[in-house]
Amino acid sequence: MTTILLVDDHDDIREMMTIKLQRQGYTVVTAKNGLEAVLATAQAAPSLILMDINMPELDGLEATMQIRAADAENRIPVIALTAYALPDDEARAIAAGCDGFQAKPVQFDELFDQISRLLGEGIPQSDAVEP
Repeated sequence: MTTILLVDDHDDIREMMTIKLQRQGYTVVTAKNGLEAVLATAQAAPSLILMDINMPELDGLEATMQIRAADAENRIPVIALTAYALPDDEARAIAAGCDGFQAKPVQFDELFDQISRLLGEGIPQSDAVEP
């Protein structure tokens, strides 16, 4: 089972996204801020991280840099999420070590496609066409 760490400081967003991710078959671990994200990454060893950028305690970019520094050998894909998408935000997120970027409100079809690509997931077996 694939575990995704979902990091967002808004309870309602965490709850809604958790439900959508679980419906896609993912196990979800959540964190409310960047500090919790760094700890949860070490404890849960997620396959992918969805990281909100604007958070109290420790923002998503700094948390991503700390996660990268703590375990440079095991590069966990990180998708940055932000409600305040400015023109240079995606470049800043990539420079901080993020592998993808999504503006909020999240377009879930695009997000799930991006998750699948970053995890190297192929076509689910139930959707595969028999020859």
